[in-house]
Amino acid sequence: MKVGIIGFGKTGRAVASVLLESKKTTLEWVVRQSKLLEHRSVPEFLGIASDEPGLIHTKDEYSAAELLDRYPVDVIVDFSSETGLDYYGVEAAKRGITIISAVSQYSDEKIKQIHQLAKQTCVLHSANITLGINFLIITAKILKNIAPYTDIEVIEEHFKKKPEVSGTAKVIARELNLPEESIKSVRAGGIIGVHEILFGFPYQTVRLKHESITREAFGNGILFAVENLQGKPKGFYSMEDLLLPFFKLQETEPHSAKRKSWWQFWLK
Repeated sequence: MKVGIIGFGKTGRAVASVLLESKKTTLEWVVRQSKLLEHRSVPEFLGIASDEPGLIHTKDEYSAAELLDRYPVDVIVDFSSETGLDYYGVEAAKRGITIISAVSQYSDEKIKQIHQLAKQTCVLHSANITLGINFLIITAKILKNIAPYTDIEVIEEHFKKKPEVSGTAKVIARELNLPEESIKSVRAGGIIGVHEILFGFPYQTVRLKHESITREAFGNGILFAVENLQGKPKGFYSMEDLLLPFFKLQETEPHSAKRKSWWQFWLK
């Protein structure tokens, strides 16, 4: 699969390194705002031995139409910002290119825009595309449905200079029908990202915790999305849509095929 990346900050670079090391993808190019690394090779810049082109371009060098005509790709991965969609969205959708957006926060207007693009092509958006976070959210929703009477707290920890509440924590709160104002934030040192959901039962507690050790974790999520979106019809997808089929446990009881899978019951 030929892949192009929009955005080349710390996370974009980590994702690029994972894609370069994967045999399932070919990194064709990266597009960024700054001209500082223009025409550099991503493999050379990151110190990764690779024959893949991975050239760095700026938005001012080519229009999206020119870029996609010269250097066609199967998938565009967006780690830029809310406005990144304006650069490539229409042209990518027109060509049927799969769009995977990992931009952490979109306005309501942009959410509508991305759903419009999904009428023409396959689109996935996830505020946090790591497999662990999305597994955590699904598991938390199941537990809440099993025991709706529990006290639930969402705690997020990040590096000291991160000013705003984590977009991922807001997603977790929204998925669990909790107010954003209830999110507890911790800022200390160089923490990349920790998210914890605490369930307080009368006589026990359950803690679901995810910690990003390095930003390459986002690359693993991208690879999972690229692989599992293949062959999917056009439309809008979430990571939950891709993960839920893997939650079906092996059936052992007679006539089990007539019963709903347990995750279908608890997530209804």
